[in-house]
Amino acid sequence: MNLLWPVSLFLLGLVPLLVGAYVWSLRRRRAAVRYSSLVLIREALPPQSQLRRHLPFALFVLALASLVFALGRPVVTTLVPAGRATIILAIDVSRSMLQDDIQPNRLLAAEDAVQSFIEHRTSNTQIGIVAFSGFAQQVLSPTIDQEELQAVVESLTTGRGTAIGSGILEGLDAIADVNNRVSQTSSGVQPTPVPDGEYVPDIIVVLTDGVFTTGPHPLEAAQQAADRGVRVYTIGFGTENGSFSFGGWGGFRRGIDEEMLKQVAATTGGEYYAATSASELQDVFESLPSYLITREETTEISVAFAAAGALLVAAAIFLSLLWRPLP
Repeated sequence: MNLLWPVSLFLLGLVPLLVGAYVWSLRRRRAAVRYSSLVLIREALPPQSQLRRHLPFALFVLALASLVFALGRPVVTTLVPAGRATIILAIDVSRSMLQDDIQPNRLLAAEDAVQSFIEHRTSNTQIGIVAFSGFAQQVLSPTIDQEELQAVVESLTTGRGTAIGSGILEGLDAIADVNNRVSQTSSGVQPTPVPDGEYVPDIIVVLTDGVFTTGPHPLEAAQQAADRGVRVYTIGFGTENGSFSFGGWGGFRRGIDEEMLKQVAATTGGEYYAATSASELQDVFESLPSYLITREETTEISVAFAAAGALLVAAAIFLSLLWRPLP
């Protein structure tokens, strides 16, 4: 908590002065009345008389302190989401995603994890879907309609090739459609790079199980994302010994280019995750940022201190009248 007018705290110096005056007044009253035995008088007083005697004054002092703080205009700073954020899920739908090393297969396991991710998003987050194999395509513009998102995820089909860079660029264009701070990559105009550490409230999540085989290089696409302040989070999905058979094709293995995925994430300020099972993929999606960009919001709470002071004054007056009614 901070004070906009901290100089007003000097008024708290009135509190000890007021307490001193109160103590002096009590002693003066005692000096004006002589008793044969002050101990006998104290013993004759009811047990609660001391509380009744001093509590109203104590409440009044607390009220004064609370009102002084209200005069200082106290403020608190909290982090709040910076408007509606956009998440573009760029999903690899190459035929290697049909490998069954992760049951029932990689694609279906990924779809289940994406469905769960969609269900747990807040209304401040809109999600778009990009699918990429030999080329990338925006299959659903950013939306908060969960039913539409889930229907699109369930309808994904596979193709040949793995154009990771194209998936990133298509994701950038999808963000540009809803955020005028982000320029289209297809415009051919090179944007002015944003300052280091500055990001827009939108991210791209790339889920892939292989290495790029076609299209622009992922690191070039990552640089375009970084220039626009868009973070890219990458997920390498699959096991090292995955098997694949489709039609008359024989089995083959294809590893994940983790170093490249790590570089893509690092270039843009994102993060790389590895998932070798359906449960690990679920955990990865749960660990993605809840609030993509937050901003500091300052709220003045003078009214709370003023209200507390007023209540304390009212309580002090009420108790004084109750315990020491006027003649």
